[in-house]
Amino acid sequence: MTAVREVDLASRLIARLADRGLTVATAESLTGGLVVAELVTVPGASAVVRGGVVAYAYDVKASVLGVDEDLLAARGAVNDDVVRELAEGARRVCRSDVGLATTGVAGPDPADGEPVGTVYVAVADEHGCASWRLALAGDRAAIRAATVQTVIGRALERLG
Repeated sequence: MTAVREVDLASRLIARLADRGLTVATAESLTGGLVVAELVTVPGASAVVRGGVVAYAYDVKASVLGVDEDLLAARGAVNDDVVRELAEGARRVCRSDVGLATTGVAGPDPADGEPVGTVYVAVADEHGCASWRLALAGDRAAIRAATVQTVIGRALERLG
């Protein structure tokens, strides 16, 4: 049932972006490419999806997406500031109108001082960047799937 809702959300986001002549890109840590994979399941996605960057390692977050190295060293990757920089980095690197980003802790162990289920998602566009902190439950797969659904849903809300 969850997969059907996700595909539906992805279809709606792709249609909305296409209707507005906008493009999208992703920067993913926690989800490891699942967001962009979900988007490209939609026929016609190639008209709006520019690409995605999977950045698990701190040095990749910094060197590829421009996340501040001092921020990563001081606070780790699981926070509001990092997810915002990831979303903006996706926009910049992929030259897209909208950037989606995910970071967090899917488990099995806590990370960066945060418990399992702590997730941050962000949506960046020409008007700025909005981010949200989530407290998700379930196993690793459930947390990652809920993150995909949430970031796509928040992008739909932001686009109005």
